[in-house]
Amino acid sequence: MGAVYAALLKKAGHEVWAIDLWREHLDAIDRDGLQVSGASGTYVVDGIRIGHAPADAGPCDHWLVATKAADVDEVAAGIAPLLRPDDVVMPFQNGLGAGERVAAHIPEDQIVIGIAEGFGSSIPEPGGVHHNGMRLIRIGEMRGGLTERVQQIEKVWHDAGFNVRAFADLDEMIWEKFLCNVTLSAPTAAFDVTVGELMANPEAWGVAIGCMLEAYRLGIASGVTFSFDDPVRYVTDFSATIPNASPSMRLDHLARRRSEIDVINGQVPVRSRELGLEAPYNEALVAVLRERESRFPEPTIGSGSPT
Repeated sequence: MGAVYAALLKKAGHEVWAIDLWREHLDAIDRDGLQVSGASGTYVVDGIRIGHAPADAGPCDHWLVATKAADVDEVAAGIAPLLRPDDVVMPFQNGLGAGERVAAHIPEDQIVIGIAEGFGSSIPEPGGVHHNGMRLIRIGEMRGGLTERVQQIEKVWHDAGFNVRAFADLDEMIWEKFLCNVTLSAPTAAFDVTVGELMANPEAWGVAIGCMLEAYRLGIASGVTFSFDDPVRYVTDFSATIPNASPSMRLDHLARRRSEIDVINGQVPVRSRELGLEAPYNEALVAVLRERESRFPEPTIGSGSPT
């Protein structure tokens, strides 16, 4: 997703830095431009500047943190000494807790949460990115409220070609995407299928819906106000827009990388127990995937996705 953001924002005329540890990917972008294919078209974006740490770019108006959840602390700590009073840090992670991880290093009043849904992005080769859709970018102030700042950011993203919506209610924004994550992440990884293949298998789709309903009950019990009354229809309509997509958790397992299971499906049983609820569907899939990941090789530098 970092590459998708970089491509469209640069194409719209902004100065953009791509910062990552994956040297082969960045070198290809620097040499040949960023090769984009998918829902936004097929094109090449030149002029993206590259770096391997936030300090390479120096102070920036708008920091987009598109790493895996496990890397947020390190990245936020690298941004913190470069931050000016009016700069904004936007974490874009799946699951729950991204804002809190950034807030351990960055003042809350400088954090705007980002949520991407319906993109199905992947990196087919170094220097390239493909995305199956681009349904919606959700943004909201860490402290809530529909501020002038978040509306200005909404306009920047809209003008760059994104379908974007600013939210006043941060919990609604995060949890509506979380339901989709829970529905598709662990199930596609466990059954080793695309979204469309998951939906076409009644038994596997039933497991996915079971995972989602546990998360929905947890959200209601936690005081979240959803914008819909039928969660099954909501996640079904969402999933139908990206039938060819493989969620990042499945891509991680195909590459034998550790996934974000702890912040997505793994959050459901943990938080459910705190409220006296049960989450057997999520517990079972989390156990399966954690056991599988225990046999994966240790991660190496250069295997991540762009920030």
